[in-house]
Amino acid sequence: MARRYILCYWPGIQGRGEFVRLALEDAGAPYVDTALVPQRKGGGVPALEHYLDGDDVRHPPFAPPFLIADREVIGQTANILLYLGTRLGLAPRDEAGRLWTHQLQLTIADWLVEVHDTHHPISSGLYYDQQKPAARRRAKAFTDERMPKFLDYFEKVLARNAAPGPWLAGRKATYADLSLAQMVAGLRYAFPRASARHMTLHPRVMAVHDAVFARPAIARYVASKRRLAFNDDGIFRHYPELDR
Repeated sequence: MARRYILCYWPGIQGRGEFVRLALEDAGAPYVDTALVPQRKGGGVPALEHYLDGDDVRHPPFAPPFLIADREVIGQTANILLYLGTRLGLAPRDEAGRLWTHQLQLTIADWLVEVHDTHHPISSGLYYDQQKPAARRRAKAFTDERMPKFLDYFEKVLARNAAPGPWLAGRKATYADLSLAQMVAGLRYAFPRASARHMTLHPRVMAVHDAVFARPAIARYVASKRRLAFNDDGIFRHYPELDR
């Protein structure tokens, strides 16, 4: 826990970096978030460029977020959380439990891609305004079919966890629980109408969201300036015409 981590992510948005921030904040782990460090002090986008493009980086990441720990550069959100889970006390100790938690996180990663594709269904290289008709169709399929499908899955997982408490894997919170809570928060921002329709049918998922954001370290983080607000430059975007 004395180790200091460096989280590298795009400034100005929560994005995928937020899933890592929640784990670090919940555990009280010392870390530097380059997204919050001014460029003149070595943060911002320039802090990312060396690791993304430098020839001397042994294991270069494809894109942020990535974590610098013990001189290792670890990329991909689920992979970072797999690394941090046991070190921060946010993963089961047994191998089966660790693999199960990682599997849940990978499922959340799939879900997150589908959220992104509601507003960028054709290409990430095009502006939203250039693909609005396709976005409307994709968002309708997401809110009508895919959102409840993922919620149904996690509701079932929670119902099958025999351990007391609201958590996904055993009797203690894991990084997958933190990530599920972030998904709920993001969906409620991006799709308030559709979320209101679906979330009431998934009380166990909502209980995870409420329990996570009631955790003292998470509550302090949310109230701090370190927690970036949802906005329409990130993955979760609120376009009223897409919320049906």
